[in-house]
Amino acid sequence: MSAATTTAPKTQLLSGADILVQSLVRHGVDTIFAYPGGCSMPLHQALTRVKDQLRTVLPRHEQGGAFAAQGLARSTGKVGVAMATSGPGATNLVTAIADAKLDSVPLVCITGQVPTAVIGSDAFQETPMVEVCRGITKHHYLLTDVNDVARVVKEAFLIASTGRPGPVLIDVPKDVQLASCVPDWDAPVNLPGYNPAKPLAKPEALRQAAAAIKRAKRPVIYAGGGVIASEASEELRTLVKKTGIPITTTVMGLGAYPGTDPLSLDMLGMHGSVYANRAVDEADLLIGLGVRFDDRVTGKLEEFCKHGKIIHVDIDAAEINKNKAAHIPVQSDVKHALSELNKIVEAPEDISEWVERCMEWKKEFPFRFDKDYPGITQQSAIDQLWRMTADRDPVITVGVGQHQMWAAQFYKFQKPRTWLSSSGLGTMGFGLPAAMGVQAAFPGRLVIDIDGDGSFQMNIQELSTLVCEKLPVKVFLLNNQHLGMVVQWEDRFMAGNRAHTYLGPIDKPEWSGEGDGIGEMDQANRYADFVAIAKGYGCGGAYVEKKENLEGAINEMLDYPGPFILDVAVPYQEHVLPMIPSGKTVRDMITE
Repeated sequence: MSAATTTAPKTQLLSGADILVQSLVRHGVDTIFAYPGGCSMPLHQALTRVKDQLRTVLPRHEQGGAFAAQGLARSTGKVGVAMATSGPGATNLVTAIADAKLDSVPLVCITGQVPTAVIGSDAFQETPMVEVCRGITKHHYLLTDVNDVARVVKEAFLIASTGRPGPVLIDVPKDVQLASCVPDWDAPVNLPGYNPAKPLAKPEALRQAAAAIKRAKRPVIYAGGGVIASEASEELRTLVKKTGIPITTTVMGLGAYPGTDPLSLDMLGMHGSVYANRAVDEADLLIGLGVRFDDRVTGKLEEFCKHGKIIHVDIDAAEINKNKAAHIPVQSDVKHALSELNKIVEAPEDISEWVERCMEWKKEFPFRFDKDYPGITQQSAIDQLWRMTADRDPVITVGVGQHQMWAAQFYKFQKPRTWLSSSGLGTMGFGLPAAMGVQAAFPGRLVIDIDGDGSFQMNIQELSTLVCEKLPVKVFLLNNQHLGMVVQWEDRFMAGNRAHTYLGPIDKPEWSGEGDGIGEMDQANRYADFVAIAKGYGCGGAYVEKKENLEGAINEMLDYPGPFILDVAVPYQEHVLPMIPSGKTVRDMITE
């Protein structure tokens, strides 16, 4: 059924709330994550009038709703939509908005606002959301006229989804929601200075890139989230096939190229592979595609790829030469640039010796873990999960911390949009609600949140949403009782002094870094009892601490028809390696 036959006639008087909600339907939105309150009640009433076309998922916290909207956006490529009321409801969206900005996620956040007559008077539940979000949105609106609603929603979706994607805020006072007009669905956008057209690489720049590739002796492709955002994964694979150049990706780029392919050097950067970091360090040509030369990738900037030429392709002109100077800058949609480059590119004359050296490094310095440990290590658990689920086309979300990096290292992603990670902002609590959004978008698909106990508890209330909304997300909980990544830094750089990184009772010896290892404690001595919590919400749950029981426990999780939490006891003494300390170089890499 077309949008024209499912929305109101052109001449019908509608409230601002109905215009906004019907605008969402007209833009193809089929799921919204929305938590009601006093200043957004008219919007929620309007949502009930389109419930056959637009599903409203009620999260249990506004941040959870916005991360769920991100989960939908990241896994589908569509614009995610979240809604909250004014004041605290709106400010609870802020972290997820900032997160979407840094990871270039298309998101529209709608907030209720106090009536226009009392804006600025410190009215009940008033927050100046446009001012709060000015630095963390791609664009933002405060609606003051009901006649602008249809146009503003059209503009918001255009801005969020074109160019470099990002979050847009629409703040809607209650009186604007209640006011009425005949909407002009075809009102032209009014965006002076904004060009939604994709920038396209100039042929001369691509010829220069092709010539540099042809002459290169030690080339490396460095691919990031821009490849996925522009749906350029196939073009990237074609480039590798045509040239035979080894490829590394950022954390955001995982899945853009198959992780099991021989030419894959896995990810680079602070916790990237030895072989990727060495290859980039020794490269004479670095081909950056949809990347931003983030500090977690480059370490000490002036030493990063010091002896190589850099080709930098990015849709955002502001990223080119921002952190690292490009010898061949190419402002372009990555998909277009790769499509055109693939037409003219030739393989380098002879890089067999270079490829062989990269493959030797890969063989000599694989990601590894202690296979003799009597219990379950985080790495072995993720490796086992990957082997048992890789052929089921799952989508994996993660929280933030050690488990996130181990998942990036040991789960080999084959396709784009199957790995969802809060990468730029590094937001704990991302994994569970993001998985919730993915599951809403793909009801029949296997969706697994690989989480840590610290991150998991940041948005644990969304277990309620999973049960009530019938979203069968599986949580693979790597529970080490600590804020593991901070503990690792304490151990490496602060003489092991524990500074509030143990998540259990303060009278336990682990609070001050003593004790004999949480990984070997029995379930009764661990805090909290996540199986009991899971069951309290109505989820399935199980606990496992013995290596020999892990496969059976994973099968139990996978076979359970609803949401399920598998609490896996792991040691807190494990460190994510390799590690390049902040601001250092590949020569300072810690490997043991």
